[in-house]
Amino acid sequence: MAIFYVILVVLILGTALLAASVRVVRQFERGIVFRFGCVRSAIRGPGLALLVPIADRLEKVNLQIITMPVPAQDGITRDNVTVRVDAVVYFNVVDPMRVTIDVQDYMSAIGQVAQTSLRSIIGKSDLDDLLSNREQLNQGLELMIDSPALGWGVHIDRVEIKDVALPESMKRSIARQAEAERERRARVITADGELQASAKLSQAAEAMTQHPAALELRLLQTVVEVAAEKNSTLVLPFPVELLRFLERAAPGEETPGEEPGRSAAAAPSGTAPAQDDGPSISITPHVPDARRSEESTPVVGHPGR
Repeated sequence: MAIFYVILVVLILGTALLAASVRVVRQFERGIVFRFGCVRSAIRGPGLALLVPIADRLEKVNLQIITMPVPAQDGITRDNVTVRVDAVVYFNVVDPMRVTIDVQDYMSAIGQVAQTSLRSIIGKSDLDDLLSNREQLNQGLELMIDSPALGWGVHIDRVEIKDVALPESMKRSIARQAEAERERRARVITADGELQASAKLSQAAEAMTQHPAALELRLLQTVVEVAAEKNSTLVLPFPVELLRFLERAAPGEETPGEEPGRSAAAAPSGTAPAQDDGPSISITPHVPDARRSEESTPVVGHPGR
C-alpha cells in the first residue's frame, strides 16, 4: 500500500514537471527563453517549446499589427491657429529579441513618441495643410515615429490623422470665407454670361442692320407674345428707323409719292376705328420713295378717345 502512494506521488510530480517544461507558442507569437536570467539566442517558433524546469522562463511576443489610438493633442499651427488633433498608429514587432531586451514597455514607448511627433507636426504645418493635405502629413508623421521605433525592433506600418477640431470662431470664419468664394464665382459666371450675351446681341444687331425687315418681324413677334398674356395695355418701342423718318419729314409736309391730303402718320382707310374703352394700335406702311423702293417703314399711331 505504501508503494502505491509512492508511485502516485512520483506521477504527480512528473506531471507537474512536464507541465512546467512544456509551453505552447501560437502561430502569431515568438518565444524568448531566459535561462537563469540569461537570454538564449534561439527564438522559439510556433508549436511546443520544451523548457528546463525551474531554470528556464519563456516570454511570448506578439507579431500581429497593433492599432494604437493617439490621444488628442492641443497645439498651435504655424499660422497661429489653435487646433486639437488626434491620430491612430499601426505597428508590429519585427525583432522579438530587441523589443524584449532593449525596451521595458515598447507599447508605452511607441505611444509617447507618437504624441510628441503629433505635436511637432502640428507646429510645423498650416491650418490648410491639416484640413486638405492629410496624406503628406501622415507620411511625415510616420517617418518621425519610425526613426526611433526601428532601434527598438518595431516597424510603423502607417499613421493617420483622424480628426482636426477647430474653435467655433474659426469655423465661422471659414464659413464666411467659403460663402465669399461662392459669391465671387457666381459674379464671375454672371459677368461671363453677360459678355457672351452681348456678343450674340451684337451679331443679331448686325444681321438686322443688313436686313431691316428683320426688325419689323421681331417687333410683330413681340406684339404676339405680349398679346398672348391678355393685357389691356401694350407698350411697344419705336424703331430707330421710324424716328429718323419722322425727323426728316416736316410737319404737314406731304411725302413725295403719296396722294394729296394724306400725311405720313395718317391711318389708311382700311384701319378700324379706335374703341373708347381702351387703347388701340394701327400700323400704316409707308409708301417707299424713289430712293428706297425696296424698304417700308411702319408708322404707329395712337388715336385719341
